[in-house]
Amino acid sequence: MEHGCVLVPGDGIGPEVVAAARRIIDASLANEGSSIRWVERDAGTAALEKGHDSLLPEDTVTAIKEEGVALKGPCTTPIGGGFSSVNVALRKTLDLYGAVRPVRSLDGVETRYRDVDVVVVRENTEGLYAGIENEITPGVVTSLKVATDRACRRIAKFAFTYARDRGIGRVTAFHKANIMKLSDGLFIRCAREVHEAEFTDIEYEELIIDAACMRLVQDPSRFGVLLCENLYGDVVSDLCAGFVGGLGVTPGANFGEKNAVFEAVHGSAPDIAGKGLANPLAITMSGVMMLNHLSVKTGDADMGRAASRIRDAYDRALREGARTGDLGGDLGTEAFADAVIERF
Repeated sequence: MEHGCVLVPGDGIGPEVVAAARRIIDASLANEGSSIRWVERDAGTAALEKGHDSLLPEDTVTAIKEEGVALKGPCTTPIGGGFSSVNVALRKTLDLYGAVRPVRSLDGVETRYRDVDVVVVRENTEGLYAGIENEITPGVVTSLKVATDRACRRIAKFAFTYARDRGIGRVTAFHKANIMKLSDGLFIRCAREVHEAEFTDIEYEELIIDAACMRLVQDPSRFGVLLCENLYGDVVSDLCAGFVGGLGVTPGANFGEKNAVFEAVHGSAPDIAGKGLANPLAITMSGVMMLNHLSVKTGDADMGRAASRIRDAYDRALREGARTGDLGGDLGTEAFADAVIERF
């Protein structure tokens, strides 16, 4: 079988790590009867540099809608000014409401923590990231936090379903409903009702976000699925990445009802762009998530086998000392891709 997938190289180190991940995926699928038909499209400042009149060209969005799946590199977002986040725009345009960021300990990557295996599920379309800001008067700015019953319920159901499908026994909702009694209050109320109506086989708990972060750094192994609204999920997922070696070893995915976009959650790292130093592991891990998604969605077992082969290979590579500079090794982007492929 052949499956179409939109490939978005992105900015900075994006084209380098995406090319490495594509090579790994294609090499793994060469052992199977299926393949990926890559449909390359642009987003981010790279789109402007190639003559598009938008950071998120319409043909990129259209292609993702047609194929239903995309693998995306990082896109630059300026701080404190400039254009709005391309990532946020893409999620809103395609209604990719459920962000999933698995975080697990990797043999060969030494950190202060062991046996970390948590999944951050983040509501992806509203909260403070709705981007509704106003300058009331010079020196006074307001930001509006948006919470709707519909979005709160569907992300809660998504998180519980994800946990059940993968045999994860606990979902923990992070909130600040003691202060934001209406918005975060709605978030946890919806989670409780969804749990009581459909998922009583799964343990459910609620933690205030600041205390939850303290408990995370004390013992992340006690957690399973972390259910978060938008801003909390963004912060907590990066915090959890620090348990296992950083954003260079953490994949990400964004799911909607019809489409899914898999991406590296790290930045575009313009300081090392073009030098062949970037770690392609995060986007490769995201590619593994994509292959597993295609396997379930289409019933193509070849995709699942290819995903397992890649995961086994990069796990073995790390155990045997094949690492990029950010993980204390001496391999470049392409050399690490070679190290993975050699271990198929």
